[in-house]
Amino acid sequence: MTDNDNTVDDVAARAAAAGRAFARTSPRERGAALVAVADALDAAGAELIAVAMRETGLGEARLAGELRRTTWQLRLFADTIVDGSYLDARIDLPDPDYVIGPRPDVRRMLEPVGPVLNFAASNFPFAFSVAGGDSAAALAAGCPVVVKAHSGHPELSRRTAGIVAGALRDAGMPDGVFQLVSGQENGTALLRDERIRAGAFTGSTHVGRMLADIAASRPTPIPFYGELGSVNPVYATYADAALLDGFVASVSGSAGQLCTKPGFLFVPEESDLSPVADAAGAVPEHRLLNPGIGRAFVQRREDVLEADDVTVLSRGEVRVDDAGQTYATPTVVAVDVDTLIAHREALLEESFGPLSVIVRYADRAALPELHASLFPGNLTSTVQARPEELADGSLSALVDALAETSGRVLFGGWPTGVAVTPAMQHGGPYPATTTDATSVGTAGITRFLRGVAYQNAPQELLPAPLRDDNPWEVPQRRSEPGGSTSWGSFAR
Repeated sequence: MTDNDNTVDDVAARAAAAGRAFARTSPRERGAALVAVADALDAAGAELIAVAMRETGLGEARLAGELRRTTWQLRLFADTIVDGSYLDARIDLPDPDYVIGPRPDVRRMLEPVGPVLNFAASNFPFAFSVAGGDSAAALAAGCPVVVKAHSGHPELSRRTAGIVAGALRDAGMPDGVFQLVSGQENGTALLRDERIRAGAFTGSTHVGRMLADIAASRPTPIPFYGELGSVNPVYATYADAALLDGFVASVSGSAGQLCTKPGFLFVPEESDLSPVADAAGAVPEHRLLNPGIGRAFVQRREDVLEADDVTVLSRGEVRVDDAGQTYATPTVVAVDVDTLIAHREALLEESFGPLSVIVRYADRAALPELHASLFPGNLTSTVQARPEELADGSLSALVDALAETSGRVLFGGWPTGVAVTPAMQHGGPYPATTTDATSVGTAGITRFLRGVAYQNAPQELLPAPLRDDNPWEVPQRRSEPGGSTSWGSFAR
């Protein structure tokens, strides 16, 4: 559906009406529908990329890669649901001799939560937008999806939604399983609607927290998975020219408008940082996504540059054209640890755009405590160290501190690049997310599922994955009678 066809009440009603029928579709039927969506998006790729370039200012190569990621993510989810392991089907057969009292027949699986409201992101017009990860995971789970389009790419959102809805319809999915709305007022009205059973969001901390509070304050609160902000610190034991070049490239990619951009790089205090200016100076200007993001970046850049005791390594340039669009080149500054702590209010906030802070440290042993005090929740944290330093165990305390506060810990490389794989974790403790789950990778499907147990149910009334004949051929974890007498034996 496009956002012009129905009122908010109509949209919620259609999503709710589609819920049970969509949940009952078999994994193969739903998987085939996801593949059909991917094929349709690929077929329209040239048209969609041209629209996205015009509306966002992002380059063709970047957008082509992002669209490919989006469509193959849909195919990955298709295989995930056909496999069936995600349902976590458990069957406890009756056991009159169960050690803590007779056990009834209990069968449990994960089932769809119901209609999901997805607030699309601005910085990934494909991968975290209309047909992006949150929508793909919810559809794979068997949940109808309503997408609140981002105002930064309205034409692309409408065209993408039309393609997705058409492909799902042609694949035989229920009417109302995928819809689009636009406007903040419509989005918040739907979030308050009792027919919406979960929410997902990628965007600013301010807006994400506001939406999370709405979801929590409803008469019936619902889960809300908001990805808010992250500064993604990097800790390096050395800083040669190659490392600094890689850092600048990561900071400036897509004009620094990535949730995994390294906002802070910690280096030994004796490091020569002169290569930063040359690397940053070689980066051409890049348009920011929209005028609002441009204005926010200009203000944030001024706050950092005007902070006391900041050394400017690359001032960068900012240009605003007649249409209000902002173009920027990288700004990089350096501080010592004491300055970072003393001016934390001015320096620690995320800078959404091509700006980053290099921090000189004197004592490597102090980094774990420093990290814990400054960065309570991040999508990523990174260690850049030589092989012998990684092998000798001297960084174990730092790694422990990063793992406690981050969703993904990298060793070498840069965090701007999130592989769509079964093992990926793209989340983290607050304030990186409102709920620490992953929005990338196949584990993302679990956000839109809930456990239901059936006790002493007749076979005819059980969901297909819990029946003895197992018509969907999904993995079943079965507990046979008599097993309780051996509890504890594996721990001896």
